[in-house]
Amino acid sequence: MKTEDILKDAREAFDLACEHESENRREALDDIRFARLGEQWPDNVRRDRELDGRPCLTINRLPAFIRQVVNDARQNKPAISCHPVDDGADPETAEIFNGLIRNIEQSSDAEVAYDTALDFAVTGGFGYFRINTRYAGEDSFDQDLVVERVANPFSIYGDPNSTAADSSDWNTAFVVDTLPKAAFEARWKGADAVDWSADSYAGLGGPWMEGDRVMVAEYWRREAVMKTLLALSDGQVVERGVYEAQKAMFDALGVSVIGRPRQVASTKVIQRIMTGAEVLETVDWAGRFIPIVPVYGEELHVDGKRRLRSLVRDAKDPQRMFNYWRTTSTELVALAPKAPFIGRKGAFETDASKWATANVQTHAYIEYDGPEPPMRQPFSGVPAGALQEALNASDDMKSIMGLHDASLGARSNETSGRAIMARQREGDVSTFHYIDNLSRAIRHAGRILIDLIPKVYSAPRVVRVLGPGGEARLAPVNQTFQAADPADQARKITRIYDLAVGKYDLTVKSGPSFTSRREEAATQMIELIRAYPQAAPVIGDLLARNLDWPGADEIAGRLAAMVPDQAKGAAPEVEAAKAQMAKLAQALQAAGAKIAALEQDRAHEARKLEIEAFEAETNRMRTMAAGASSAQSQARGAA
Repeated sequence: MKTEDILKDAREAFDLACEHESENRREALDDIRFARLGEQWPDNVRRDRELDGRPCLTINRLPAFIRQVVNDARQNKPAISCHPVDDGADPETAEIFNGLIRNIEQSSDAEVAYDTALDFAVTGGFGYFRINTRYAGEDSFDQDLVVERVANPFSIYGDPNSTAADSSDWNTAFVVDTLPKAAFEARWKGADAVDWSADSYAGLGGPWMEGDRVMVAEYWRREAVMKTLLALSDGQVVERGVYEAQKAMFDALGVSVIGRPRQVASTKVIQRIMTGAEVLETVDWAGRFIPIVPVYGEELHVDGKRRLRSLVRDAKDPQRMFNYWRTTSTELVALAPKAPFIGRKGAFETDASKWATANVQTHAYIEYDGPEPPMRQPFSGVPAGALQEALNASDDMKSIMGLHDASLGARSNETSGRAIMARQREGDVSTFHYIDNLSRAIRHAGRILIDLIPKVYSAPRVVRVLGPGGEARLAPVNQTFQAADPADQARKITRIYDLAVGKYDLTVKSGPSFTSRREEAATQMIELIRAYPQAAPVIGDLLARNLDWPGADEIAGRLAAMVPDQAKGAAPEVEAAKAQMAKLAQALQAAGAKIAALEQDRAHEARKLEIEAFEAETNRMRTMAAGASSAQSQARGAA
């Protein structure tokens, strides 16, 4: 398309989006100013009361209701979980997707983006967050995906023809912003600092045209295109671009293209950064969705238009009534005359100066003249009618939003814990559609991430993935590597986490965060051990692993070594084999002891024979010595 055609098409699409969203944006801006900025009195009423010197009190109760819904969502974070769909997908690769998405959310502070979008959805009826790319480092060409918050939801205009609940069918979108002329000229040298036409710009609302600024718009458009599919020798079907980007890896695996390429209809997304005069940049987006995710409040389709309503939309009138009646009661009390003293004529002449200041000062005593002391008239009292109307307005606010005293943490007429929890649950149910819409938006964000990950992380690289508990590890993707399992290494099996192969789907679960679930698990285990102490040796290692203090993992390892084999779920045949081995070990030990005893007896017998032989030799020598002595005696006698 020519530049003139692109600009014309963009202006027409922008005018249509402005017209379609004008009512929603006007009501949302009024809700935000009313609920968050406290602009709750009509300008003419405030002006008249200020001229008359009358008060205009604003007791804003709406932020407490908003925080109740938003903070409930913060405690129950939706989590994206990927699952393999076809035979080309791998469960372990799905875990890589899960860990990579967790890393993307953590490194880009996605929680801030989710919370900001939900806050605007509850307060004004709609909010947004977006998915973008950025370089992994200043000295790298690798790119990472990030989830960014949209601080100003009025800067985004969606597709007026969208009908999907999560707006996954957007074909156009605008992100508008204003820049100082100096910043504009520094970024786009030589570009004309021309703003959009006044007619189109009027749909933005607000004082955006003030000062020396230029409006720049991101114009996102999804168009129909044709893509080429290739059949590979290992049974895979991939796009030509994916194959060309990873050709070295496919060649290393011995995978080649077979058959003829196939042309199929697809879509592509183009991002154009433009002013009212020219297109500054054109980017071919890698994914097939516009990476801007809306979070809606209460959604209604009336007269062919999507109406978005906030939590406080119907509670503004009761809030105005509450302000009016509290202001009225305060005004009546403030303007009520102070209670006077009444006495006979001449009774106040004594200590006249003290009597004159009795209503505003404290005196230790006041004298009077006469038999009866002056008497003070009673106070007319607080205006009960005005206070009752204020209470009625407060109850109206709670009924409209479905959040009663128990939901807000205040005491109510419930007495039992079960009744209080039931009333709190009723409050959660009445506002659950806001949290469910956030889950729906995060599901669409996960769909965008699954679509982008194989294209952004297409080159062989090592990425960080996070486990459910935040534990980090490095995983090589799009390349072959030796399996980490020693058994696989012995069989010389290699693995590959190919992010572009196979189809993956996702689910989003709303519930407490992993840290909260771990703390709750530890608490419940402690209660179980108190009720059933015999369970301590069996679950002691699990309890220690869920405790959050230094040395817990080491203690868990030591306790795990003490857990009986039956508690570890060993098979019966394994237990029988272990028992048989124990019996054999005992038999071998007994046989060894018997052999040692025999050896000892044999050694004793040999020693005994040696002693007897020695004694026999000694006796023989003694006998010979005695015979020689007798012969000598006989010889001497003969001589």
